[in-house]
Amino acid sequence: MTNLSSFPSKLNAVVIGANGGLGAAFVKALEADDRVHSVYAFSRNAEECTRKKTNFSFIDIEDEESIKKAADLSSSERKIDLVIVATGILHKEKIINPEKSIKQINPDVMNTVIRINAIAPILLAKHFLPKFSKSNKTVFAALSARVGSINDNRIGGWASYRASKAALNMLIKTAAIEQKFTLPQSIIVSLHPGTVDTHLSEPFQKNVAKGSLFEANDAACKLINVINELSIDDTGGFIAWDGSLIEY
Repeated sequence: MTNLSSFPSKLNAVVIGANGGLGAAFVKALEADDRVHSVYAFSRNAEECTRKKTNFSFIDIEDEESIKKAADLSSSERKIDLVIVATGILHKEKIINPEKSIKQINPDVMNTVIRINAIAPILLAKHFLPKFSKSNKTVFAALSARVGSINDNRIGGWASYRASKAALNMLIKTAAIEQKFTLPQSIIVSLHPGTVDTHLSEPFQKNVAKGSLFEANDAACKLINVINELSIDDTGGFIAWDGSLIEY
């Protein structure tokens, strides 16, 4: 069950990465919430269609023109109230794997991970934030990861992924500072969902402590409820699934 009581009724929400395990769970949860009027669900694998109150459409997050078209489509009928960016890459078959040490760094792999995990979300912010409603609370939330915290890095490894999420956090912080001057009711945050039972975490689940692996539907509901509790004082923050603040 989700709670979006801090937002206006007839909420217009956007989910980027709607074909992923967590992205699909966000769409499902938003569809079920009575305060949500419309959901725009974007992914690379989307077939153009409408289901209930959800419009499924294509986006290529590495193509700025595709991002611009998605932002225009999402705001064609009403201003946007909520954007959740649920995209990201940690591994890809035998092409991309988290490094065990800096000896394994491959610059091409690192460029790809940073492009998808950091550059793409800030380009989404660039084009979606101007489409936000000016009359009520709005939120732009991008999924980060605790391993992107510099202060929390105690074991090393995963250099590309850590660096990409640290970069994302910095970009989110920067956008939040700038947004205060133009849209003071707008909140921009990085969110840590915990370890969720999805394709992204699947190869690494054996190392997860008992009780710390979340089902996607539960994780999505937890994060939506965190979003509901956000105030303008939280903008620029890095916040966990339980509402706690994570150090950068």
